[in-house]
Amino acid sequence: MFIAMNRFKVYKDAAQDFEQVWLGRDSHLGEMPGFVEFHLLRGPEAEDHVLYASHTVWSSKADFEAWTRSEQFRKAHSRAPGTRPLYLGHPQFEGFEAIQTVARDA
Repeated sequence: MFIAMNRFKVYKDAAQDFEQVWLGRDSHLGEMPGFVEFHLLRGPEAEDHVLYASHTVWSSKADFEAWTRSEQFRKAHSRAPGTRPLYLGHPQFEGFEAIQTVARDA
């Protein structure tokens, strides 16, 4: 399993707009082999921003890398920029390969 995360420091007054961009987008993730699930996470508030993370689970790192080279990726990331910036700086990418998984017994 591979988990891909991007962290965004969103201006406090742009948090609702940021969420709407994500909730209204065509992700195309479900078209990709190895895609497991996606979460948009809202984290703590700081003085000047709210922390968000996009969290995508893949069957393997190779599946994630194939997504980043795909036409679906280009389509999902081609939305026109808004009239104002929503977050501070660039998102911070973090990728993790699973070492251990503990699941709840059914």
